[in-house]
Amino acid sequence: MILYFVLGVLAPVFLNLMHLVVGIWITLQRGNVISLGYSAAGFLTKSVGMVFLTWLGIGYLKLDVRIYIPLLTFFWFFTHVVEGIIIQGYMNKNSLKDS
Repeated sequence: MILYFVLGVLAPVFLNLMHLVVGIWITLQRGNVISLGYSAAGFLTKSVGMVFLTWLGIGYLKLDVRIYIPLLTFFWFFTHVVEGIIIQGYMNKNSLKDS
């Protein structure tokens, strides 16, 4: 049961948290245009991370697909949306600061 929690909940939350911290730093230091480029590149890195977590859980650790995949995708999607909202707020602050 602990593997479902670690890989299905904590891993995608940690993946998106790392991306959020770097995204905030890039937005504040480099500006909105570079931040958008990082977000596009982040799509690829997050996709690779999700494929790896899927392989690790299903292929290697033989977790139950019916439990693991809904956990993994829900927490990845939820934190992905939260990350987008937070980055959008920082980008809006940058826009107001520039004008």
